[in-house]
Amino acid sequence: MTARTDTAALPRPSVRDRLRQTGTGPVFVVLLVLIAAMLVLNPGFFEPPSLMAFLRNAAPLVVLAIGQYFVIVSGEFDLSVGSLVGAQVVIAARLIDGEESRTWPVIALMIGFGLLVGLVNGLVTTLLRVPSFITTLGTMLVLYGAIRMWTGGAPTGALSESFRQWGRMGIDMPVLRQLPYALIIMVVLAVVGVLIMNSSFGRVLVATGDNDTATTFAGGRTWLARTVAFVLSALFATVAGILIGGFAGVTAQVGQGMEFTAITAVVLGGVLLGGGRGWIVGAMAGALTYQLLSRLLVQLDMPSTLNPTIQGVIIIAAVAYAARQSGTRRTKVAPQTPAEPKPVGAA
Repeated sequence: MTARTDTAALPRPSVRDRLRQTGTGPVFVVLLVLIAAMLVLNPGFFEPPSLMAFLRNAAPLVVLAIGQYFVIVSGEFDLSVGSLVGAQVVIAARLIDGEESRTWPVIALMIGFGLLVGLVNGLVTTLLRVPSFITTLGTMLVLYGAIRMWTGGAPTGALSESFRQWGRMGIDMPVLRQLPYALIIMVVLAVVGVLIMNSSFGRVLVATGDNDTATTFAGGRTWLARTVAFVLSALFATVAGILIGGFAGVTAQVGQGMEFTAITAVVLGGVLLGGGRGWIVGAMAGALTYQLLSRLLVQLDMPSTLNPTIQGVIIIAAVAYAARQSGTRRTKVAPQTPAEPKPVGAA
């Protein structure tokens, strides 16, 4: 009890301390460089209507990265978010089928389904002790297979306008022309994410990723923290699916590969693969950086097929950096083994 009270009483680190301790400084540097490059290549990009359109399209990835952050910082992975996004869009189109009156009941059903998927991922990982990589990979395949079997490989139905408005429309304003609903939702969820990570639960989550054994001995319920992380990840993926439904077509390919894009954004934001270190603001900055980099490649007439290559390079570099950091940390804390005593009379 005393340990928890002392932890809560510690002063909160400043922004500068967080940048130094969490390793998120470089992503802000890269983001500023990309902004400068875009400003040179296309000054009109930063006009209010164009900038709002960019942020509207970036909102689903930022929301997805926030959810993925909870899981990665706890030392796990969630590979099922991309298939969950696709499944949610297909389910919504099939059940709404263009009927406005069905919109909110179906959204409620989507949220419940997302929470169930996250709960299953969390309990299988924590209670059955199946590695999260395998658990969520299995969930990804189950969702893809179930949706294809349900739709016959050709999704039917249509999303209502009141469903699409969250990812497509906004509030009309004089200067911005339109403040997107997607941007408002992104900001609200970002604030919620920051509040969660500043709570005692957030501190337990980070400690779990750093050393779950020590956290358990200190009284932290690591299994509960990780389970809640998976539930949050699935919930945020559901919200991302609702936003994507505003401008994406209803196809079986919706959401495909987004799990790797979200992981790329999180590690680009300085979050350590393997858990224990990272700032949620860095994860959001990583998502915006990745989205801006993709836009810059389009501006330079580079093929969009280059994006998977960039993702691969970022993930490999992040894994290598995490391994190096882990090795450095073990070296610093490794106890010195005493030298064996020499036999009596030995030189």
